Amino acid sequence: MMAQEQSQARLLEGKQVADAIKQEVAREVAQLRDQHGVTPCLTAVLVVDDPASAVYVRNKVRACAEVGINSQKIDLPASTTSAELLSVVQRLKSNDDVDGILVQLPLPKQIDDSQIIEAIDPAKDVDAFHPTNVGYLAMGRPRFVPCTPAGIIELLDRNQIAIAGANACVVGRSQIVGRPVASLLLQRHATVTICHSKTRDLPSVTRQADILIAAIGRPGFIRGDFIKPGATVVDVGVNQLSNVDQAREFFGAESNRRIEAIEKRGYTLIGDVHPAEADLVAGYRTPVPGGVGLLTVAMLMRNTLQAAKWRRNL
Repeated sequence: MMAQEQSQARLLEGKQVADAIKQEVAREVAQLRDQHGVTPCLTAVLVVDDPASAVYVRNKVRACAEVGINSQKIDLPASTTSAELLSVVQRLKSNDDVDGILVQLPLPKQIDDSQIIEAIDPAKDVDAFHPTNVGYLAMGRPRFVPCTPAGIIELLDRNQIAIAGANACVVGRSQIVGRPVASLLLQRHATVTICHSKTRDLPSVTRQADILIAAIGRPGFIRGDFIKPGATVVDVGVNQLSNVDQAREFFGAESNRRIEAIEKRGYTLIGDVHPAEADLVAGYRTPVPGGVGLLTVAMLMRNTLQAAKWRRNL
């Protein structure tokens, strides 16, 4: 379904879709427990006292409680070494009661992210960052799909936004979002372009997209002239904005509420898309907060459920 050009984009809120996915997971978790005596278990490992990471992990633990998944959180100090973290991962890897292992990123500089990710059992890798799971996804045979890209596809599907035949543009080529979401869109028969810091005349490329996904970590970078009229714009960015004048420029009619947030807690959240300009051009836009982030947590619950079932051949 392609939106007609309009003066105000429709917001693709994540809450309704995320709630529906969590309800589906909760039903399957209950069936798994009643029929097989199995309750999935997710263990989250948090290294470093980072407020944002702590919030993310807390949200994931809360979601586990909502759907009936057992969870545990392991807090490690910022001084943790690679060897110490590897020891924790190996212990979780050998624990049959643990179905999903999540090591919250980013890790402190003294820890090699790749070494830790590769130490996780691919069958418990619910973030889907292990090279084995990346390979399965690239082959079109995913065991797990990274949670944010999976959530984006669910959001498009459940809002009846056609992927097959669409021109899709992904701005950003990270292993966490950009590359896997491009792979998923390609598998769903979209024509996919990946853009990055070396792309020439970026707006001329992104303006061709029926589905535009921004995942670069630069606040308000995608302006109105980057967007094809009526396009669906998916904003993956989560950036802190503390400048009141910038908030007024970025948020337009919504700026008073955002300025109040800055005055209360020192910042408001903004994505990679300029919301006021995008709303004048796009057909659909995901808000920040309240958009893709909620889907990320819901898909983590689904991956943990799948891990529990696959590990037991259920």
